[in-house]
Amino acid sequence: MLSAPLVIAVSFAYLLLLFAVAYWGDWRAAQGRSVISSPWVYALSMAVYCTAWTYFGSVGRAANSGVWFLPIYLGPMLAMILAWMVVRKMIRVAKTYRITSIADFIASRYGKSPLLAGLVTMITVVGIVPYIALQLKAIASGYAVLTSPLGSPAVQSAQWWNDSTLYVALMLAGFTMVFGARHLDSTERHEGMVAAIAFESVVKLVAFLAVGLFVSFGLFASPAALFDQAYAVAELRRLLQFGQNQPFAYPQWFGLTLLAMLSVIFLPRQFQVMVVENVDEQHLRRAVWVFPLYLLLINLFVLPIAIGGLLHFGPGRMDPETFILSLPLSQGHGALALAAFVGGLSAATGMVIVEAIAVSTMVCNDLVMPLLLRMRRFGARASGDLTGLLLGIRRLAILGILLLGYLYFHLAGEAYALVSIGLISFAAVAQFAPAMLGGLYWKGGTRRGALAGLLLGFGFWVYTLMLPSLAKSGWLGSDFLQFGPFGWHWFKPEAFLGLSGLDNLTHSLFWSLLANIGAYVGVSLWRAPSAAETSQALLFVDVFNRTAHARPVFWQGKAQVSALLPLTGRFLGVDVAQRLFVGYAARLGVASIDQIPGDARLVHFVETQLAGAIGSASARVMVAAVVEEEALDLDDVMRILDEASQLRAYSHALEDKSRSLERATAELREANEKLKSLDRMKDDFMSSVTHELRTPLTSIRALSELMRDDDHMDTAQRQQFLGIIVTEAERLSRLVNQVLDMAKIEAGHAEWHDTDVDLREVAEQAAGTMKESYRERGVALVLSLPAQVHAVRADADRLTQVVLNLLSNALKYAPREGGRVVLRLHEDPDRLTVEVEDNGPGIPLEQQAVAFEKFRQVAGDDHYRAGGTGLGLPISRQIVEHFGGSMWLRSTPGQGACFGFSLPRHAPTAADDSYNDEHQRSTAT
Repeated sequence: MLSAPLVIAVSFAYLLLLFAVAYWGDWRAAQGRSVISSPWVYALSMAVYCTAWTYFGSVGRAANSGVWFLPIYLGPMLAMILAWMVVRKMIRVAKTYRITSIADFIASRYGKSPLLAGLVTMITVVGIVPYIALQLKAIASGYAVLTSPLGSPAVQSAQWWNDSTLYVALMLAGFTMVFGARHLDSTERHEGMVAAIAFESVVKLVAFLAVGLFVSFGLFASPAALFDQAYAVAELRRLLQFGQNQPFAYPQWFGLTLLAMLSVIFLPRQFQVMVVENVDEQHLRRAVWVFPLYLLLINLFVLPIAIGGLLHFGPGRMDPETFILSLPLSQGHGALALAAFVGGLSAATGMVIVEAIAVSTMVCNDLVMPLLLRMRRFGARASGDLTGLLLGIRRLAILGILLLGYLYFHLAGEAYALVSIGLISFAAVAQFAPAMLGGLYWKGGTRRGALAGLLLGFGFWVYTLMLPSLAKSGWLGSDFLQFGPFGWHWFKPEAFLGLSGLDNLTHSLFWSLLANIGAYVGVSLWRAPSAAETSQALLFVDVFNRTAHARPVFWQGKAQVSALLPLTGRFLGVDVAQRLFVGYAARLGVASIDQIPGDARLVHFVETQLAGAIGSASARVMVAAVVEEEALDLDDVMRILDEASQLRAYSHALEDKSRSLERATAELREANEKLKSLDRMKDDFMSSVTHELRTPLTSIRALSELMRDDDHMDTAQRQQFLGIIVTEAERLSRLVNQVLDMAKIEAGHAEWHDTDVDLREVAEQAAGTMKESYRERGVALVLSLPAQVHAVRADADRLTQVVLNLLSNALKYAPREGGRVVLRLHEDPDRLTVEVEDNGPGIPLEQQAVAFEKFRQVAGDDHYRAGGTGLGLPISRQIVEHFGGSMWLRSTPGQGACFGFSLPRHAPTAADDSYNDEHQRSTAT
């Protein structure tokens, strides 16, 4: 047991530390160095989802239901991973139109309806009160455990002025006023608050993990040992088994997961930190994995702590929701228990601060302000600065919300566990899902549909969940639960229309969402949307398309800066309003505020600025009261949209034509470059051909002239000259033929006679043709050919030409003494490969890349080289590629060169089948 002054002093010191962090965050923001510009701070602030419920209630639920605590955290993980695009769209809408609350979001989407905003606010207040009570109960219970003998029941004072829980509520209310109601900002961002929430998230995670490690490795030898002991106890074994003896386990699991998915998006505090406080949409990319990871870590030891507490104290001897405090206390670790209490206090204060700020904003903007603005002294034509009044309203709203939470704590808190109280609130805010999701993605949703859906869904929530909680607390008769109102069994709140077997939460969620969605869709389809609803639907549903350019404003009339500037100053302050209008004039490019045109853009600007302070519905009413507005009907909106669509279509047509011109220009530029390249290639080709033709022609002419001028030339010399002339003439003929072949192949005019070709026969034929030439040069020609190969589909004469080219090239470079050329043929499952390898000087590395270019002859030992045209290899590669093959060169300087090609094997024929049979028989033999 710890002394009460110590617990109070540590708690107060921690709250002062939070205040210091918040003050530091606001100070840095004032210096232009925003704390919330960090994606880590944004992701950690989302952990406000983990309240005192996580700290105490999850352990209690795990101790009673085992793994059934998991859906409450699986839901948010799935929501962030699967629905982050929904959150991103909500952020974009809120930033574009300065939306600061869920009530403002829904009301703005459906024509900026004050009635709808007020209804959402009322549902929020009623639904969130049980959650406030949960935090108060958690803090009060934790304080009682620390300051009372272990195991003794907590004694609640009968006199309200002696109840410590009341003073906890008042302290949190005061602290929240300091945090979130110090000044009025049109953006409604609270940099200091977000910094403090992120800090609290770290504190509660570290404290919870510390207790978890103590239980798992201090109180027990290891988590494995802990669970082994639990399995040995029949009563505890069931906690580790999903769906054991629960026929409706899967529907309940699904219901809880769905409820948690909706809650993490639509809880007011989650909307506040995820949407309103967001400064950069890109931060969501970090939060998508950091937030689920945080939930995983903080729930890592929930089950070990719950099982450990049951094993240590025994079932029923200690409240499981206090295990995180009582287990360290039982072992004399008061400091660890106090740290755990600070973690729970952190979780509770974080939730209360953010929730109270969010709900007080809604109460001020959507409940109180519409009433005040109807009074003449506060109306649009009145004067005076109202910023102080707005702050006062929000502070009173914070105090009222905390006191309502304290009242619910006294009425029903003792009859419900922490988790049950939290789930009641979850089911309430889930009623916002149809109107919000439908509003984001369905243009047909209407204000009447949203009102009908919310009223029916909220009514079912009250009837099937809220009233039963009060009945179980003794404030309503038990007959209401057992027999239904007036004895109508079909209308029992926890078995409506005879639906039984589900737990009360899943039952309530089913009926409330069914009624909500049905009414929303049905009523929306029944009546067409109004002009204002149609315009807002377009702005919301198409927000990503419409914020890239000028935002449309469906408004007609006349506006004056002289009326709108004082109106803005009343709610934002004169200096702030002046600064905003000067900035707006600068963006328009006008010299002064007086020169701002009173058009739709000005109205939209003022309305958006006021929406951040008093809500979109109230801002719409105030602006409409000081401008000369012409009412728009649906036909006007459709006309405006039709004109905008025509302009957009014309713009798209111009963009398409521009892109077409750009593509045509690029294609022309590319074609021009190709023509230039072809022209250069033509010049190179003509130069090479001219050079190659000139050499043999020069020799023929010179020798012919010598024989003509010398009548007395002896016969032997004349025969020698005639032999050279014949050789050069053959070379000239060969060059012309190869040039013609190359031209035909490249132009696609070559003649091909495709048949089934036996490459072994081609190789043997080519080797036979070159046999005499090899013998004269003294070069050995070695054949390495298989007995039989599959056929290839090709032109036999063309392939013979390829092999002859390779053998001829190899002969040129093979040495006269010891020269050796190997002709190989081998077969793969799908290809046949021919290689010709010599033992000549090889080809330098820098020349291997140009070996297959036209009129290029690689350098070698000129002593062994004979003249060539430089077209043999290019022609050979063209032939091989024509038949779907490839040609390559492999050479190491000084160690010879190897040229080769491969061709795809032809499909087996009857002859191939007989070959396979014969080959298999010979292999078997």
